[in-house]
Amino acid sequence: MPIRKKTGSSKRVPAKFVLGRERFAQISAVEGIKPTAAMKKRVAEFDRQGLSPAERRREIIKAYRKG
Repeated sequence: MPIRKKTGSSKRVPAKFVLGRERFAQISAVEGIKPTAAMKKRVAEFDRQGLSPAERRREIIKAYRKG
């Protein structure tokens, strides 16, 4: 379980939790979600380019943006 950081105020700070690629694939499979060939190709390209998580998100949004 992730540890929550205490702050000076009484507000709760959400814990950060990162899923690995394999674990995410397992959870997706349980939900009936399978990556398409295009998705797998895109991830391989991101790995080859060494994109940061923010850059990956930007590219995915660009790929699915309408207009």
